[in-house]
Amino acid sequence: MGKISNEGRHYYFEKLKQYKESIEQIEKREKNLLLIIQKDENGAEYKRVTLADESLNLVSYYLLMNNLSLTLLGIKNEAYLNDARKACYKSLIYLEEVVSNYIDVPFSDYEEKLEKIAGYGQKERWAMVRKLGYSIQAVKDGFGENSKWKWSFVELEGRLATVAKNLLDLKNLVKGLDPRAESYEERYDHLTMVKKLLQQSADRYREKYELSTLRLDDFKLAINYLGALRRLHLMLGEAEEGEIVKKKIDIWKAKMDADQKNMEKSVRK
Repeated sequence: MGKISNEGRHYYFEKLKQYKESIEQIEKREKNLLLIIQKDENGAEYKRVTLADESLNLVSYYLLMNNLSLTLLGIKNEAYLNDARKACYKSLIYLEEVVSNYIDVPFSDYEEKLEKIAGYGQKERWAMVRKLGYSIQAVKDGFGENSKWKWSFVELEGRLATVAKNLLDLKNLVKGLDPRAESYEERYDHLTMVKKLLQQSADRYREKYELSTLRLDDFKLAINYLGALRRLHLMLGEAEEGEIVKKKIDIWKAKMDADQKNMEKSVRK
């Protein structure tokens, strides 16, 4: 611990103990809720939303523990950051179980799922999206730019984009964009964020493909996110924006097809 004082050492271990106790309480509540869901599926969707939120509370404690280590010891604690990263995944999984992980599909494919959380209001949905986005970004910042987990955050951010989109009630979205509608501001901000996240996810998966994996699956995911964005534009009557995205999709598909042919040639040689 270097030159840390006895007082500082005491403070460090006391705070660490408090945070770990809080984490244990959250994990205990998670186990109890999962047992309840296992016994009775009624209202399970709302319980999973609660579990997703609790997972993000875990993230905040792991980040606090890392910050404590940085402040008092001058050491980044990657174990705590990795636990925070895993908790982000867990939160996403719970939400995917509620609203699906479908990227570019008609709303009717998952509409029934959203009907089961009809009582989960727009304000709460927007708050969840912001909390999840903030948590992922905070963990990403904690690891730093040159982390070995750099490309794993492309997946985390992509799944955030998907869940954020699927939390929108697209059936009533246009009507809800009337400034006189209840929760108009939250709905508008939520939609704006979804558009941004879909475009970002497409660009990041393309970047991952080009600079890291050269896996066609990553390129296909990039195109899927563009497809979801175009579908959203068309549903909103934004024909011009939809056409711009379509042209981008066509260019990317041509590039992917050309790359695939080159890869096949290389394999044959």
